[in-house]
Amino acid sequence: MTSKATIYNPYRSACYVISAHKLQQLPPDEGFEVAFAGRSNAGKSSAINTLTDQKSLARTSKTPGRTQQIVIFDIDAERRIADLPGYGYAKVPAKLKAHWQQVMRKYFEQRQCLKGVVLVMDIRHPMREFDQQMLNWCAVSGVPCHLLLTKSDKLKRGPAQAALLKVRKTLPPGATAQVFSSKNRTGLTELISRLNEWYEIAPRV
Repeated sequence: MTSKATIYNPYRSACYVISAHKLQQLPPDEGFEVAFAGRSNAGKSSAINTLTDQKSLARTSKTPGRTQQIVIFDIDAERRIADLPGYGYAKVPAKLKAHWQQVMRKYFEQRQCLKGVVLVMDIRHPMREFDQQMLNWCAVSGVPCHLLLTKSDKLKRGPAQAALLKVRKTLPPGATAQVFSSKNRTGLTELISRLNEWYEIAPRV
């Protein structure tokens, strides 16, 4: 099932603000912030570009783990997207990995404006160790988590739905999941609806 129906998309206005290496460099802890997280090859940047209807807002790279900063995109004066560093596949020094694990833990514990996390994972390889860790951080912090099972165009509809149902059975209370494809825009309407809830944006007819 492909979401090609026209829907008001408030995320087309997203624009780059800053790339932060430390939490202190992030914008003030106020307003509405939603984080996108996922393994380095899960299609996170492509998902953000599809959501915002911009081809290169978030950098896509054939080299997994290239982005090692929290990248902030403003939607409006009160709302923003935080693109978290790709994890699990990055070929980086152990010291840098340890740094980012500490930064991410503090981010989830301390960031009061964080309204939700979109956890991006390849539908063919979901729920890896780092995905579970992200889910646990969300659960402990009381932050809603929505799983985006990307690259659904790589599977036929039956296997894709089977993968979705299997993932849903393993989710902690309050977490949700959907299929998504940046290539054919499957699931875009559902993603926008979820984000509108977190950002408290009233849908437009």
